[in-house]
Amino acid sequence: MNRQSVWATKVATLIQGGNSQAALAQIKVAPTVKDLQQLRSLLTTKGLLSKNRLVDEATADQIVALSAPRLHRSP
Repeated sequence: MNRQSVWATKVATLIQGGNSQAALAQIKVAPTVKDLQQLRSLLTTKGLLSKNRLVDEATADQIVALSAPRLHRSP
């Protein structure tokens, strides 16, 4: 199944509405890498990713952070 993430559409709506600070806060607590990738593709198709440099950097950084293997094991 290739359904669009509800989270991605909500964050894209925040960015489209001009509330980039709230969107950045949501990006920092993104659920999965797949959701972030869907958000990036949504923003690219709407032309918003190139206009918002901070959002572009934040999504790229979070994808890297969530993709990296964990450095420690839980006790």
